[in-house]
Amino acid sequence: MQKIAVITDSGCDLSQETIKENNIQVLPFRIIYSDREYLDKVTISEEQVYEDLSNGIIPTTSLPDLQYTENIIRKLKDEGYTHVVVVSVSSNLSGTFNSIQLLCEEHPELMYYFFDTKTLGFPVGAIALEVSKLIKEKASFEEIIDKLPNIKKSISGYVTFNTLEFLKKGGRIGRVAGTVGEMLHLKPIISSDDEGHLYPFCKVRGRKKSISKLKEILNSYLEGGKCRVWVLNGAALEEARAFFEEIKNKHNISEISFETIGSAMGVHTGPGAIGLCIKKEY
Repeated sequence: MQKIAVITDSGCDLSQETIKENNIQVLPFRIIYSDREYLDKVTISEEQVYEDLSNGIIPTTSLPDLQYTENIIRKLKDEGYTHVVVVSVSSNLSGTFNSIQLLCEEHPELMYYFFDTKTLGFPVGAIALEVSKLIKEKASFEEIIDKLPNIKKSISGYVTFNTLEFLKKGGRIGRVAGTVGEMLHLKPIISSDDEGHLYPFCKVRGRKKSISKLKEILNSYLEGGKCRVWVLNGAALEEARAFFEEIKNKHNISEISFETIGSAMGVHTGPGAIGLCIKKEY
């Protein structure tokens, strides 16, 4: 008899309520300041990180804490789990995928499947939610593995920023490109490609145009059929709420939720990020 668990990392941006409801095990990224260190969603909240960012205090992020990860795996063994599906942030953006693999090798009693999502942020969480749903539906470990590639293909994410400052400081874009972008008031919409790298899906000038472009992107999906939609807010509550209210009744949206961009991604996007995660259901 298979007893299947799903593990992801805190870059998934799922709320604590959603994590608990869906029995998802989350490995917290480390949020590192010059004089202190925290575990994402465990010992520090998104609200505190965004407040620090707004005040010019910019931490870095690092791999999930090894001891915390070890404790989760031991807990799963103690609770009688036999199989584990690990849904990880893109291996081309983080060393998390490889570090979890290495640690799990120390616990061969469990059977693992490591799925590199080739993305980051809420799309990782959306994939983990689909795995959880399959587990609830009594799908076998083998069936879940078989379905994961198509689940990944059905889910996309797009995020725009209020400033390029944090991408520049985090080394995600060059200083020259970031400075020129700021001078031209460019607001890129970032997504991830098939290899799991971030890339500018498009660039527009000005905040209003960037949000309008997000609507256009959503409409292009909805023209094809029904979609599950998540609106993503990174300390841009008023604008993100207005965006949510404007799109929530669009034809072909099967379900829509309002979510927070978590600390691990927020360190690079900064306050003022707005995004979409879209799951095609056609």
